[in-house]
Amino acid sequence: MAEEIINQENVAEEEIDVGSIFQIRREKLAALVEAGQNPFEKVKYDVDAYSADIKDKFEEYENKTVRIAGRIMSRRDMGKANFIDIADGKGRIQCYIRINDVGEDVFEEYRKWDIGDIIGLEGFVFRTRRGEISVHAQSMELLAKSLLSLPEKYHGLTNTDMRYRQRYVDLIVNPEVKDTFVKRSLILRELRSFLDSKGFLEVDTPILTPFEIGASARPFYTHHNTLDMDMVLRIETELYLKRLVVGGMDKVYEVGRIFRNEGMDTKHNPEFTSIELYQAYTDYHGMMDLVEEMMKTVAMNVCGTLTINYQGKEIDLSHWERLTMVEAVKKYSGVDFDAIATDEEAIAIAKEKHVELPALKTKGAILVEFFDAFVEENLIQPTFIYDYPVENSPLAKRKPSNPAFTERFEYFINATEFGNAFSELNDPIDQKERFERQVAERKAQEPECRAQVDYDYITALEYGLPPTGGLGFGVDRLVMLLTDSASIRDVLLFPTMKPLD
Repeated sequence: MAEEIINQENVAEEEIDVGSIFQIRREKLAALVEAGQNPFEKVKYDVDAYSADIKDKFEEYENKTVRIAGRIMSRRDMGKANFIDIADGKGRIQCYIRINDVGEDVFEEYRKWDIGDIIGLEGFVFRTRRGEISVHAQSMELLAKSLLSLPEKYHGLTNTDMRYRQRYVDLIVNPEVKDTFVKRSLILRELRSFLDSKGFLEVDTPILTPFEIGASARPFYTHHNTLDMDMVLRIETELYLKRLVVGGMDKVYEVGRIFRNEGMDTKHNPEFTSIELYQAYTDYHGMMDLVEEMMKTVAMNVCGTLTINYQGKEIDLSHWERLTMVEAVKKYSGVDFDAIATDEEAIAIAKEKHVELPALKTKGAILVEFFDAFVEENLIQPTFIYDYPVENSPLAKRKPSNPAFTERFEYFINATEFGNAFSELNDPIDQKERFERQVAERKAQEPECRAQVDYDYITALEYGLPPTGGLGFGVDRLVMLLTDSASIRDVLLFPTMKPLD
């Protein structure tokens, strides 16, 4: 009885349990195989048109014969004539199927096909009496059988967890999801185009590295069997790229996959995409100018505007504020760290303002805590925060006018950090001291930590790194902004998920 229901009205599958549907579709497949019509043996179907092109250029296609292929998404049975919707690589289009045109045998086979089946169809383009651009079928064939039913058409795949786990189904039934990832690809292309136009060279550096460095980000470990050594998945691309600048490659960048064994939330995934770039003979002010021009160029080319609507907020990418960290803390907390002379005074004002004290109780480290407590949540419009304390900037060059601070900036949009840049530290003696202190502090806090100083990088600096500006930023957060996506998982095709079992 169930098979008769499906044969007569495919839309009724939702009324039957999943196991029964699967069994019925397996029986249909078995019948096709027995009849010598196994759809999985089809190896090719010549496609010469796509739904979006047919609709956009109807005048060119009208009355012309086209060959399209795609997935059956719906059907409307009118006896000896049917309408179906086919989804292909560029969208959906209606097709008209009539027994007199495709033949009785093909029509009877077609009536056994299911929602989700992939078919090839040849026919001429026309407009229905209701004005809908359609393809009038003259021949058709089954190219692949769907053994599982798609989510019910009116509600789709709405469970967020399942959308991330079964992205393939999400893409089938929620067309706007595909639009996000098409836009992601466009954003990456525009970023590369912009950097290439500025004379930067795209390079690749190792993902597997020989040891953990002293940075605060936690790595993933793996083991190399042939070398019989533990290795680390990279947490950054910085040190290898700066080695290349030492070697005379004055402008380099990498679009790199980064791995961090840390927490997960709407802004963080254990693996993500970053772009790091380094330019010889410039500084962090040069990087600020580059960021502002890059963001404006990419937004205009991708979105056609510099006014971006993100989660109900209007973001104006045409204007960027620039504040030192001290200025920003004074603006939003009322505390002027330029007027604080000692670490003890900083500790006292932190207690007065109920700001959590860091492990390293210095004036600079406490300034960072004030920034986190009072400033970041207010940075909705594009803002550069620059001149960071040396305590939390081990790779940035000290400010000659005030060695307690470094030539570093981060830029923020919608209270979120989007990128980080330095005037790169090129003094090998200072760098060695900072690395050794950083590793010692890590091991003091985590005795089991396996962090090491990258002495080969120090050797590279000893050969001479020119004055250099460097920048790193997360591609995923930029995609979130330009696609109005609330979570990083919405812009990753396959986000990290805990297995259901």
